[in-house]
Amino acid sequence: MEQPTSLAEYFDGQFAEDPDPWRYRTSWYEARKRAMLLASLPRVRYRRAFEPGCATGELSAALATRSDALLSADFAPRAVHTARMRLAPFAQVQIECLAMPNDWPSGRFDLIVVSEIAYYLGAEGCAALASLATDSLDADGTLVCCHWRHGGEAWMLDATDVHETFALAAKRASLHQVTRVEDADFLLDVWSADPLSVARRERAR
Repeated sequence: MEQPTSLAEYFDGQFAEDPDPWRYRTSWYEARKRAMLLASLPRVRYRRAFEPGCATGELSAALATRSDALLSADFAPRAVHTARMRLAPFAQVQIECLAMPNDWPSGRFDLIVVSEIAYYLGAEGCAALASLATDSLDADGTLVCCHWRHGGEAWMLDATDVHETFALAAKRASLHQVTRVEDADFLLDVWSADPLSVARRERAR
């Protein structure tokens, strides 16, 4: 199968067949991955966070508890609709229908979470997303990259290639790697502008 002409239509079709096609709400894999991602964040709370490719908003709901403001986005209208219902209790969350990387939002963020979206964008789109993320990060910001390791459609990038692309962008931006998880099912990388570990940050206060 070749890469779809419109990713928005491709994903909207997935959500039309099943409101939770990847079992975000019921899968132990998803719950475990979210818990590990959240635990990897070097700060307790963030001022302004961004999650592109939020799907139904399950990770967004967890990020909302640690963010003063959170922008979540997806290019599938049905996913955006579901996410808005899921995140209705969180007044600080805004959900938009945006296609990455072309619709990257303005402003800066101190947390950007790229989870299971970059490998759908092709090599050029993935590189553009990585550059936009590092360029939009605040001086004290955190960048997270997390992707499934077992492949998918033939046209998708491999998770290793995605994370190498983000690692290069992080290096160019002088970010420091604070977490690297090579789980059997996913890769998780976290970079920070602050070189201090969590324990050293606490001691420095």
